[in-house]
Amino acid sequence: MNRISGNERVVQSWGVFLLCLTIPALAWGQQNKKSSAPAPAPHASAPAHASAPQQHSAAPPSHEAAAGGHASSPSHSAAPSSHNNTTASHGNSAAAHGNATAAHGNTAVGRGNTTATHGNTAAAHGNTAAGRGNTAAARGNTPPGHGNAAAGRGNTAGHANAAHTPPGKSVSLKGGGSAHVRPNGQIRSVNKNGMHIEHGLHGGRTVVSTHNGARVVSNGRGRGGYVQRAYVTRGGRSYYSRTYYYHGAYRSGVYQGYYYGGHPYYGYYPAYYYQPAYYGWAYNPWPAPVAYGWGWGGAPWYGYYGAYYQPYPVYPSAAFWLTDYLLAASLQAAYAAQAEGNAWLLHPDAGNGTLVASLLAVPAPEETAKLSPEVKKDLAEEVKALLAAEQAEAGKGKSSTGGQAASKEEAPPALDPKFKTFVVSADLSLVVAEGEECGLTDGDVVVRTTDTPDDDQNVNVKVVASTKADCAIGKEGPLAVDDLQEMYNHFRESLKDGMGELAKKQGTGGLPKAPDTTTTAGDVPAPEPDKSAEKALTEQQSAADQTEAEVKQEAGSGGGGGQ
Repeated sequence: MNRISGNERVVQSWGVFLLCLTIPALAWGQQNKKSSAPAPAPHASAPAHASAPQQHSAAPPSHEAAAGGHASSPSHSAAPSSHNNTTASHGNSAAAHGNATAAHGNTAVGRGNTTATHGNTAAAHGNTAAGRGNTAAARGNTPPGHGNAAAGRGNTAGHANAAHTPPGKSVSLKGGGSAHVRPNGQIRSVNKNGMHIEHGLHGGRTVVSTHNGARVVSNGRGRGGYVQRAYVTRGGRSYYSRTYYYHGAYRSGVYQGYYYGGHPYYGYYPAYYYQPAYYGWAYNPWPAPVAYGWGWGGAPWYGYYGAYYQPYPVYPSAAFWLTDYLLAASLQAAYAAQAEGNAWLLHPDAGNGTLVASLLAVPAPEETAKLSPEVKKDLAEEVKALLAAEQAEAGKGKSSTGGQAASKEEAPPALDPKFKTFVVSADLSLVVAEGEECGLTDGDVVVRTTDTPDDDQNVNVKVVASTKADCAIGKEGPLAVDDLQEMYNHFRESLKDGMGELAKKQGTGGLPKAPDTTTTAGDVPAPEPDKSAEKALTEQQSAADQTEAEVKQEAGSGGGGGQ
C-alpha cells in the first residue's frame, strides 16, 4: 500500500483545501434539501444464521474450486447512530456500514466495499497485442475438475473488440510480465508473477493474486478488500468463503463457483432467506402509494450528486423503495471512498493536483445527465425479478440447491439474458474507441449489449447513466465479465441489506406493515471470518507497490520492449 510521507504542514494545508471544497457541497445540500438524516448504509448487517458457525470450522475441502423534500420520519431523524464509523470530514463513510444490530450476526463494516471486488477489470483486456498476454492465473480458484484452463489463453487477434486499443504504450517487463502505461505516465495495468494490477482513471487501484490457494483482492484506498477460499461442495457445486476486511472489521459471505468459456466466476449466494410472504409483500403493489422521507438533505454526498440522482416522490411498492436504497447506497459509498482516497492523491509526490480538483468539485448540472426514469424503471424490474427468484428459493427449503449438480459449463448470473442493466460498483475504465478510454465510477449504469464473451472474456456494454462527464451516455465498449459479475454480486448483497432495512422500518414513516420478516439459514451458511485476511491484504499491497515501482523505473528508462 502506498504510504503518505512528507512535511506535516503540507498535509495540513491540503486538509484545509479539502475542507474548503467539501463545505460548499454541504451548504448546497442543506439549502436544497431540508432533511438531515444519513443515507442508508450500503450494506447493513446480515441476520444471524441458525446453523452454528463451528460446524464449518474445519479446513475447507480440497474441492477447488417519486422525493427529496419530504420531512424525515422519526426513524430517520436521528444522527447516524446505526452508522458509527465516520470519516473526519464526512458523516457518511464507507466504513460506516458495518455495525451489527442485535438481530444481525455478521457485521457488514466492509460490505460497502464489495463495489470493487471484481477480479480482472476491463482495462486488463484492451492492451495491444504486443503487450497483452494477460493470463487468467491471477483470477483465483477454479471449480473442481477444471484447473486453470484460462491461464494460458492470452489474447488473440481478430476478436470483436480487437480495435479497442487503450491509449498509451505496452511494456514487456524484465523477468517476464507486461504493463500498459497511459500517455500521462500513469500505470494502467500490470501482469507480473501471477499478480494483476489495474488502475482506474480516477486513481482507484485493484490488485488480484492467488496465494496459498486463496484468491486475494485489494480494492484500493477507501474500499478494503477480501480473501476468498474454497469452502464446501454441495451436490457437485463448489462454494467459496469470502472474508472482507476494512478498517479493522471483518465480514464473511458465501459465493458459488461457475465455470464458463474456460474461466471461473463467483456469484453471490444467500446464506439466509426471509419468509416467502415477506418477498411477496415486497414484490407486489402496496394498497396505496407511499410518500417517504429519506432524510438525506444535509448529507454532503446528496448535494454532490444532486444533479444526477433524486429519489422517487412516492413508492407504489417496496421494489421501488429498494431501488432508491440501492442507488443511494452506491453513491454514498463512492463519495466516502473518494474522500478517503483523496488523502493520498493530494500528497505532493503523487502529482495529481488537477485530478483531485476535478474529483472534489461538485459536478455542474450540464456535466451530469440526470438518471432517467427509464433507467430507474429497468433497475426496479430487476429488483422485482430477484425478489421473485429468492421467494421461490426460500419456499423450496434447504434441500433445493444441495441436490442439483452443476453442469461442466454454466454461465454466471451476469450473463443471464434477463439481467442486462448493471450499477457500476468500482472505479473502471472503458475503452470506447481506438486509443480512447473514459472512466466509470460507482452509481453509473451500463447495459450489456452482447451476451457471448469474446476470447478475452469481455462483453460489450453501453453507458446509460453517468455521474460525471467522462463516460458520456451512449458510449460503448468491452468490459470484463468478471467486472459485470461483481456488479451483479454487489446488487444482490445490497438488495439483501435493503430488505433488512425495510424489515426494521416497516410500519413506520408511512411504510405499510410487512408480514413475517424472520429469516431462515440457507443451504450454505456464512463461514466464520478469516482473521488472516488483514495480513494477506497488507502483504499484497506491499508487493503491488514494489511491482509498480519497478514498472515505472523500466518504463521511464526505456527498459523492456514497448510500443
